[in-house]
Amino acid sequence: MASQEQNTSPDPGARLGADAAAGTVHPTPARHTIVVPPEVSMLALLGARDELLRVLEHSFPRVDVHVRGNEINLVGASAEIALVERLLDEMTAVLASGSALSPDAVERAVGMLRAQASGVGNDRPAEVLTLNILSSRGRTIRPKTVNQKHYVEAIDAHTIVFGIGPAGTGKTYLAMAKAVQALQSKKVNRIVLTRPAVEAGERLGFLPGTLTDKIDPYLRPLYDALHDMVDPESIPRLMAAGTIEVAPLAYMRGRTLNDAFIILDEAQNTSAEQMKMFLTRLGFGSKMVVTGDVTQVDLPGGTESGLRVVQRILDGVEDVSFNVLTSSDVVRHRLVSDIVDAYSRWEESRPAQGGRGGSSHEGPRTGTRSR
Repeated sequence: MASQEQNTSPDPGARLGADAAAGTVHPTPARHTIVVPPEVSMLALLGARDELLRVLEHSFPRVDVHVRGNEINLVGASAEIALVERLLDEMTAVLASGSALSPDAVERAVGMLRAQASGVGNDRPAEVLTLNILSSRGRTIRPKTVNQKHYVEAIDAHTIVFGIGPAGTGKTYLAMAKAVQALQSKKVNRIVLTRPAVEAGERLGFLPGTLTDKIDPYLRPLYDALHDMVDPESIPRLMAAGTIEVAPLAYMRGRTLNDAFIILDEAQNTSAEQMKMFLTRLGFGSKMVVTGDVTQVDLPGGTESGLRVVQRILDGVEDVSFNVLTSSDVVRHRLVSDIVDAYSRWEESRPAQGGRGGSSHEGPRTGTRSR
């Protein structure tokens, strides 16, 4: 987008003289004019009823924004104006890709740009927000944060991938989208979804009902994600044919899974032995994604989480990637991120204690490690 920089002070000398007399010197605010190309819809850029413009103004309170036609005039601190200009460039790039903008997307783009200004990360927001994974039933699934983008890229690049982070960060949902994508593109022949039924101590035989009755309550979150991505009417047929299999972790023992995309959810509730058993099910042409939150371990006291142990054991093993997501990657209600942070502060303030799934042991390292 074209831009022009101007000086907003009609008499800079008089202004400085008055400020000097008062004992203070204020920098003259900068003025910047951005001309939006005619092929970019101002309605799409600013949002219905200017909802995206309001997000921009709220995110940059030190910048006055005035819109006239296809010109956007900015007045304020130079550093903030530079960020606003970058934001508008990224928003324009998102629209040029054919993707739509939302208030949440703009807020996340602002966060990425501010992080870059602080020296953290170098991913363009437009590249993150336009990385399409799967289109289903009129909606497109894509990462919403930089860490989510790195997680998705790790799934493409590695055979075994661990996604570790708090609730609501999209660990399982994005893994499921990649699994459906792999199945649709015929990279794999089937999807296997599993999680430990820890509430029943994996002793499902003692529960009433058929096998489906026994395992459905524990696997319901996986079914919910699946229904978002696959035509619900086709799911029973795919499951009957074995193309999609949903089963508790205990039913994986003794199997070799070839040409499959395998997801282990709630992996923090596996023991070290169960984690080893699962990982060694890997067959030729298969990919595994293991997801979990080491702050929500439900194992009996004294049992260390296999998700914690595996990071130490597989450190340095080739083609294994560990990816850590944080509260900044939460894509549920804003309060979920605040709740995660509050609990993290509370847990850090508590004295180290044993038990409860080995809660006193080292947690996940921050960032992404691939071998």
